[in-house]
Amino acid sequence: MATPAKRATVYLDPVLHKALKLKAVETSRSISDLVNAAVREALAEDAEDLAAFDERADEPLISYDEMVKRLKKDGRI
Repeated sequence: MATPAKRATVYLDPVLHKALKLKAVETSRSISDLVNAAVREALAEDAEDLAAFDERADEPLISYDEMVKRLKKDGRI
């Protein structure tokens, strides 16, 4: 059995709300479905970022100046 949805009150900027309503109509999805998908995607991105930080935790630190020197040396800036 699926877990029942939880109710929350969210205050949206009027322009954002209008755009969300239009997207809901155009995609035949509910506003709740669109908001849930957007929040789920944002949380997944956060999880990916945290995993990347964990993977790089043991890398040596370098100063900002050293990083700029490396970028210049490599022709990136």
